[in-house]
Amino acid sequence: MEAAMDWMPSGAKVAAACNTSKTKNCASVAFFERNGLERGSFDIYGTTEAKIEMLKWNCNSELLAALVRYDEWSSIQIWSFSNYHWYLKQEWRYLGKNKLMFAWDPERPMRAICWTAYGLVHLLTLCWSSAVYDASIAIVIDGVNVLVTPLSLSLVPPPMSHFNIMFQSAVQSVAFTSRGLESHLAVGLSDGNLSIVKFPNMNMWDQLEGTVYETVNVDPGSLIKIEFGDLRHLTWLDPYVILGVMHCDGDQTSLYSDFISNNWRKCPLMSGGNNGVSILVEMELVCNNVEEVEPGCLSSSGWVVKSSMHTVIESSVVAIAANPMTRCEAFIQLGNGDIVSYMSKEGINIAPAELYKEKRSNLKGFLSYCPWMYPIPVYDYGKLKVLIFGLDEDGRLQVNGQVICSTCTSFSFYASAAGKVQEVVTHLIYTTRQDLLIVANIDEIFHGDVHYESMGNGQSPVGFGNKLQGENKLIREGNHDELKVWERGAKLIGIINGDEAAVILQTVRGNLEVIYPRKLVLLAIAGALVDKRFKDAVSLVRQHRINYNIIVDYCGWQSFVEAASEFVRKINNLSHITEFVCALKHENVMETLYKDILLPNHQDNKIECGSQIFLSNTDSPLEFGNQTIIKRLEPGNEIVSKNCKVRAVLEAVRKVLEEEVSKSPARELCILTTLACNDPPELEEALKRIKKWRETEIASTMNEVDGGLHKLNLSAEEALKHLLWLSEPDAVFHAALGLYDLHLAAIVALNSQRDPKEFLPFLQELENMPSPVMCYTIDCKLCRYESALKNIAAAGDAYFEECLQLMKSNPKLFALGLDIFKDVGKRAVILEAWGDHLFSEERFEEAAMAYCSTCSFQKALGSFRAGGLWKEALTMAGMLRLTTDEVSSLANDLCEELQALGKPAEAAKIALGYCKDVQGAINLLLTAREWLEALRIGFLYDMGELVKSQVKLAAIECANLLILEYEEGIEKVGKYLARYLAVRQRRLLLAAKLEMEGKAKEDVDDDTFSETSSNISGMSAYTLGKASNASGNLSTSSTGSHVRTRIRTRRKVHGGKIRAGSPGEEFALVEHLQSMVLSSRAQEELKLLLEALLLLGEEDVARKLQSFAARYQSCQLAAVKDAEDKLAEEQADGTAGTKNKNADNLKKLGVSDTLCWQWEMLSPP
Repeated sequence: MEAAMDWMPSGAKVAAACNTSKTKNCASVAFFERNGLERGSFDIYGTTEAKIEMLKWNCNSELLAALVRYDEWSSIQIWSFSNYHWYLKQEWRYLGKNKLMFAWDPERPMRAICWTAYGLVHLLTLCWSSAVYDASIAIVIDGVNVLVTPLSLSLVPPPMSHFNIMFQSAVQSVAFTSRGLESHLAVGLSDGNLSIVKFPNMNMWDQLEGTVYETVNVDPGSLIKIEFGDLRHLTWLDPYVILGVMHCDGDQTSLYSDFISNNWRKCPLMSGGNNGVSILVEMELVCNNVEEVEPGCLSSSGWVVKSSMHTVIESSVVAIAANPMTRCEAFIQLGNGDIVSYMSKEGINIAPAELYKEKRSNLKGFLSYCPWMYPIPVYDYGKLKVLIFGLDEDGRLQVNGQVICSTCTSFSFYASAAGKVQEVVTHLIYTTRQDLLIVANIDEIFHGDVHYESMGNGQSPVGFGNKLQGENKLIREGNHDELKVWERGAKLIGIINGDEAAVILQTVRGNLEVIYPRKLVLLAIAGALVDKRFKDAVSLVRQHRINYNIIVDYCGWQSFVEAASEFVRKINNLSHITEFVCALKHENVMETLYKDILLPNHQDNKIECGSQIFLSNTDSPLEFGNQTIIKRLEPGNEIVSKNCKVRAVLEAVRKVLEEEVSKSPARELCILTTLACNDPPELEEALKRIKKWRETEIASTMNEVDGGLHKLNLSAEEALKHLLWLSEPDAVFHAALGLYDLHLAAIVALNSQRDPKEFLPFLQELENMPSPVMCYTIDCKLCRYESALKNIAAAGDAYFEECLQLMKSNPKLFALGLDIFKDVGKRAVILEAWGDHLFSEERFEEAAMAYCSTCSFQKALGSFRAGGLWKEALTMAGMLRLTTDEVSSLANDLCEELQALGKPAEAAKIALGYCKDVQGAINLLLTAREWLEALRIGFLYDMGELVKSQVKLAAIECANLLILEYEEGIEKVGKYLARYLAVRQRRLLLAAKLEMEGKAKEDVDDDTFSETSSNISGMSAYTLGKASNASGNLSTSSTGSHVRTRIRTRRKVHGGKIRAGSPGEEFALVEHLQSMVLSSRAQEELKLLLEALLLLGEEDVARKLQSFAARYQSCQLAAVKDAEDKLAEEQADGTAGTKNKNADNLKKLGVSDTLCWQWEMLSPP
């Protein structure tokens, strides 16, 4: 053990330098616990003369810095521990034997400082960058090694890898590009060299598993050897053009000013930072490797720097990212968060905002510098643009000068259009400090509203991400999907785009975990369905246990029916098709199960996925591929359409299976499944197919020549067992009986494990019956009564009584019986029985017609009398040729019956026409208030004076009663209106008081309002948003369904009575005022009464009656108008809460101001 050692700040271990040159030919670092036990070690690579002079832990014990001295240089190495392995992540070399020192920032774990004896000082800011690049390629730096793992092929955590690439010195920075079939890796080494590795096609990476490849460096050519800085932020602009940056502090610039000559482009930028200058180095590479490389192998030789261009920036460079839309262009982030663009062979664009305003992006900078910066392509109303996301050290995720989330720890992007010409990012996925993984729609971020919150000394825009408050509290908004991360501190390292839709997380201890957010999986399925990639869609549904109905419901079952042939052909797996058939339901999962996931907050029923717009099947627009099929349903056919889904889809699939799929047992089982899973199940059709196969089996066994054909068919026993497994055994047994095949029914019963004692006696009894009777018995058992009637009718006249009993027990069969039986006598019996049934159901007129058809006039007369049809009854008396006395007696009876039914006017006609009772007819007319008709009859039969006196007395009595009613009505209207205004005023006062106390009306239920208002005023007050009317048709909100149920039950019990202090009192009062209006019938009767009074010379009584009636009508209309105005006032002010149906009904019910019943001569002057 040597002198260099350092305690971990947490106190768990101590790191100590050890000299192991005798055993390992290199220095090493060992770790010891407090008790002296060794707990791991790692070796310092290099020659034997390497000596560890200093070891330093950063403040959070995450990184260990080692100061190592060699013969020709000194280096600072940064080591990190993960998954039981120590990685060398960075090495900075300093030439010469100058004294070199290093120190960590005591408060910020990722900041450090190093200096030399000559006064050279470097301020270092470190950050962790994702090791996952395009196409989900993980490239991990481990000293001189680069661990390469395609996560889509093998998901293994480092230090394991798919293959290993070894370089000549420690790796400092890497850049990977994959465009088309070419994939290149650029590696900046600690000795100042550059190495390029060319990868084979991704399809051949399986051959590289477990290999270790050694590389060679790039020939610098005319490139100047730079010793004062290392190449950082390597970025590919093109498969053969790479951009990097070298940074030097202000003191170093003067030392190397000779290198900055006139042929270098100098670009001063305002407010770029004061940490020295940065030199952008653009290199154009060419591969002169004339040796043939074996397919599937890596290649790193022959690379030469063809040309280079240098641009000096008077600012530090935080990050460089290539433009995903344009080749040879990159975005550069400066030290203050500003973003500029760099064009190959042109340099920095000084005014990027003006240049890109009309093109792809406005290149807004960040609020603070963001070490993690990623530009992505997105669609903005069909136009491709670039969004640049950045994450700063404080966890603020930013885009376009806006903060999306202030607690972000890692983020990545999902592109649903992966594998196409242009990848388009559709979703942002990020993790938060609350250990939540959030999936957000890019379109919502791009066009969503942003609010502002105070941050620091000024106003800073804050997006929806800041709605995180507390440990696990999240407000769902828009297209977000939140998942709780199961392990604290896990970070998002990569996304597998396209149909895989995998999110890869790395835990603190180093292992990898993959999750599949339901939203991304459903989007991948939707994309596959629109592209008609049915096999991929079914694979995703099976893999992630998604409901199979999404395959049909996403684009609509009508469109799926038309694509059924392509569906079956592309799936090409009968087992998968059988699973799909068994899972079909009438439920539309796009409206229930996946409504909030796949179609959130799109009221027009559209969803954007990449550059395409998919239409949901709510409005029945159907889109598959490039063809759009519009099938709109009529308003009344939605239920019929939904119920047709399963039947239509299964019939289409079955048709394709029968016509296009070669015959095989699996195909036959699949066809049986489509029959058994239909709604309703087509079990009889399935049994017919099984019966046919059984007959084929018997024929093939008897004929040895055709025996080979049976191998292509399904065994009847196997098919029957499959059908019994899919359906209820009782249903299959009944279906077999319905085929009238007793032998098949016995086979079904035996295979369904029925007790022979249960079914054999029944089948034997059926076998002994005549064929029509057997069919009739089976139909009755299966409740197929129409077929039963036909079968028993075919058995002969001896079974007519059974036919009649069957029709009586099932009255719907009477019409069919009349159609079957043509004999007049039998038809008469059927019609009479039908009439008896109609009479028992009190359908007297129809029963009488049935009796008349059989000349049963006596029964017809009874039916007419029971129905109150006196004209038809008297007609039947004529048909029966009754005597005069019998007709008179019948007329008297009818007259009494009509009076009992409340039809005195009709009874008067009978009394006058058949009973010759003039006085009785006049009395009945007076009872019916037919004043003028009574006078006419009296004068017709020379009883004018007598009748005139009777009519006069009755009319005056009726007028006096009406006057009293109108007086009482005027008083009631006044009381109801006063009560309504008082209740309304108290409700408004209570609402204002609650508003002052900070409570919303919706937070207080009906009973609370009632009790509170009663305590305040002694009566009650209610809110418009809570009350319900007496008739139960008020559309309002409530705090719970139990409150509404209790109110409705209470109203039913009390019959709509107005109860003082009840929640519905206010609207009940309004409704009662509306109901007090003079109806048209009352106005007509009033006008006739006034006319009779005038005719009889009682002008004063008529004038008084009209006056009281007019006052009542005016008072009632004014009260209703006042209530209407008050309610309209509240609705205009927004204080009425939920709009009520009563407000719309006021004009309809209470504004009948017609005065047509009044006589002008009786009106006051």
